[in-house]
Amino acid sequence: MFESDRSVIDVQGVAQLITSLQRRGYEVAGPALRDGAIACEIIHKLEDLPEGWTDEQAPGRYRVKHRDDGALFGYSVGPQSWKKFLHPPELQLVELRRDGAGFQTIKNQGDPRRFAFLGVRPCELAAIAVQDRVFQGGRFSEPHYAGRRNRVFIVAVHCTQAGPNCFCASMGAGPRACAGFDLALTELIDGSRHVFIVEAGTRAGAELLEELHATPAPPELRQQAEESVRRASLQTRQMDTTGIRDLLYENFDHPEWDNVAGRCLSCANCTMVCPTCFCTTVDDASEVTGECAGRWRRWDSCFTQSFSYIHGGSVRTSAKSRFRQWMTHKLASWIDQFGTSGCVGCGRCITWCPVGIDITEEIRAIRGSAAHTTPI
Repeated sequence: MFESDRSVIDVQGVAQLITSLQRRGYEVAGPALRDGAIACEIIHKLEDLPEGWTDEQAPGRYRVKHRDDGALFGYSVGPQSWKKFLHPPELQLVELRRDGAGFQTIKNQGDPRRFAFLGVRPCELAAIAVQDRVFQGGRFSEPHYAGRRNRVFIVAVHCTQAGPNCFCASMGAGPRACAGFDLALTELIDGSRHVFIVEAGTRAGAELLEELHATPAPPELRQQAEESVRRASLQTRQMDTTGIRDLLYENFDHPEWDNVAGRCLSCANCTMVCPTCFCTTVDDASEVTGECAGRWRRWDSCFTQSFSYIHGGSVRTSAKSRFRQWMTHKLASWIDQFGTSGCVGCGRCITWCPVGIDITEEIRAIRGSAAHTTPI
């Protein structure tokens, strides 16, 4: 871990940060107010950030509203994660074009753009680390992900307020970012003073920080920043992860699966907003003229019946089996596959579930009674 002294910049320092990243050839992606939500978008200037906006979240509910101050990062997490840039929802793998009597094959050689992510929350940093293990941590590396990931510059933002659906503290994923960033900011607003404590996590981050004319952070500001992050760790929503892998393996026939299946719509919202889910499908399509065809990779979900289709039909035909598959994979078999949980406690699946299913409550319900196991 690269260590650096903490510095302080003002709001114009953030504007300079965006400019410096652009000058280095990065496309800057950050939070922006779009269609009634705070989304991850390409931004061009300071004014694109959601200054003075925050979010209200509850199970099955999301709203944005004005804050009483001009905070740039005064929200928790929106419906989109940085996964949309690293593992895009739709990707053309290959294109075939008619060439005389045959076809010319044009493979996707990768996206040449270099992204800088501004405003990455600690839980989202943890999610990127999880997907790094999925796509790059094994014997084989997924080239499209690796090509994008290896060129990313990350500016994290430590959390100073927790949303009502956040439980990152339970998952060891926040509210402070400990690694995985080039620069990290802590936003502080106190009366007329609006500043950011900055720390570098890499040499590249330290070099950029020198361009921002930052000054050393005085002890009182550093202490204020630490206290703000500490308060964000006092979250109302929690998940007891003690022995969670075995808990789920030993409760394959628990009655709670029937209970949640009666509410689950199998809409796949939870997997679409999850920053770690990575399931995809591959489609082939051609133009009506037959001059061009293509193969596309698109996000898919284990909540769709077709996802488990094999010769003869789908393996998981009920909402119960699909929800059980998702939750057991996320919190148990993911550990067997990748050595870590697939959940970072961002709470998106709770917020964007139309019926407000709460994964922390489901674990609590299963834990609250004896095992119901059917040998497999």
